[in-house]
Amino acid sequence: MNLADFFIIAGGFLLILLFIVIVIYLSFLFVFDKNQKRHSILRNYPLLGRIRYFLENIGPEFRQYWFNGDNEGKPFSRDDYEHIVKSAKYKRNVVGFGSKRDFDEEGFFIRNDMFPKLNEELKFDRDVKVLTKRYLLLNDPLFTQRKEKLEDEESAAYLLHEDDAVVIGPNTKYPFVLKGLIGMSAMSYGALGPNAITALSEGLGIAKGTWMNTGEGGLSPYHLKGEADIIMQIGPAMFGVRDKNGNIDWDELKRKSEIPQVKAFEIKLAQGAKTRGGHIDAEKVNPEIAEIRKVEPYKSIDSPNRFVQFGDVPSMVEFIEEIRNHTGIPVGMKIVVGGTDSIEDLAKYMKETGKGPDFITVDGGEGGTGASYQELIDSVGLPIKSALPIVHNTLQKYGVRDRVKIIASGKLFTPDRIAVALAMGADLVNIARAFMITVGCIQTLQCHSNACPVGVATTDPELQDALVIDEKKHRVANYLITLRKGLFRAAAAAGLDSPVHFEPKHIMFKDEKGVVIPLEKIMEKL
Repeated sequence: MNLADFFIIAGGFLLILLFIVIVIYLSFLFVFDKNQKRHSILRNYPLLGRIRYFLENIGPEFRQYWFNGDNEGKPFSRDDYEHIVKSAKYKRNVVGFGSKRDFDEEGFFIRNDMFPKLNEELKFDRDVKVLTKRYLLLNDPLFTQRKEKLEDEESAAYLLHEDDAVVIGPNTKYPFVLKGLIGMSAMSYGALGPNAITALSEGLGIAKGTWMNTGEGGLSPYHLKGEADIIMQIGPAMFGVRDKNGNIDWDELKRKSEIPQVKAFEIKLAQGAKTRGGHIDAEKVNPEIAEIRKVEPYKSIDSPNRFVQFGDVPSMVEFIEEIRNHTGIPVGMKIVVGGTDSIEDLAKYMKETGKGPDFITVDGGEGGTGASYQELIDSVGLPIKSALPIVHNTLQKYGVRDRVKIIASGKLFTPDRIAVALAMGADLVNIARAFMITVGCIQTLQCHSNACPVGVATTDPELQDALVIDEKKHRVANYLITLRKGLFRAAAAAGLDSPVHFEPKHIMFKDEKGVVIPLEKIMEKL
């Protein structure tokens, strides 16, 4: 028997053996499915029911990539996602042929001026340059990986002119001066892994003139890796500035305030996706996270849904005043607006006492989170375009609007969305999930599981290896710079030399019948 005959016989034997193994395995599954008591479909349709469950499990991925239209996916559509990725990767947000927006639907539009501003008429800091790396697409074949070239790219940072700089807490000992209108919203170390936080920190530092919010998980060394300014958030659990009993540690608070990058504190009352406290399982509280949060390692920790230190507006304001006096830096608060009178008591108290926060972060109900509950994420808290005018109008009503800056957040990830928010009363804008996308997020919706497949929302060391900091940090910077440039471009179209001048009169609302209403009229009704 020659070698060829041997391989033929051996191959045939292996095929028969494989067939027998498959038959035995399927027979076992048939019997098992028929007798198990958990799934009705499997009892009536053994094996076939397994195909049903398999198709159900892969359904989200199929819908995301094949069946959802470009504007259908949630929380971010394919168009939304690609817009962010292309801005970050290629430092471009140019599209061809025409808009995919449904112009028959109601929505906001920027009111263009008959005589827009020329580029040389725009008022921004032309001296500050930024050096990043971007991809140049060489070829995009169908069946093989696209060919790209990574190249150095120098551009203007598109920071505000010093005359237009936004100053938070001008009467504090150490005011927070900002020349960029866009920063990173609260994202804690623990919710995001060290690679993700580091890439974001270094990328924002490259872009200059911006800030990152630590989230309520405390100030980690990864937030400090880059050169971005820091807003340190303090939640009800006092993570990062607490003593053993969970009370505020004033000495630790003072030490945090003396870190040069820490420019302000933010008291978190709520966030749009979860007006509640948080929980972290014991196995996730490793020694490093425990040290950062000032808790015991490997013990479950809970954050209550409100501060025990105060329960009304006067006591809350006194708490804010005490932090400001103790540290010398601005102190703000993060809220979710629930109704037209949500901050009435606060604004009234600010007028009567002359006290109050230096800034208010208004988080819309459409904002994101690592984990929440359906009833909270869908139905508690107004979306940002309803909440912003309420806050702005209420502060104006009591004559205290000029004392406090408003930071808006809630899917404000494109220049036109930001322009509308600025016109509605925002002074600054926070972005979270879009920055997650710049460092690799593909919207698998696994943020709560610690099993993020791209290493963003996980502290798993092996999964984090997928996120290369030295590459992703440039995408963060590119996206932010592209946003700023687009915002100036939108301002120019409206006849403004800077986006800081957007007002309600620059925005129009069109309803589904084509009737146009100025934003000024809408805001008067809120």
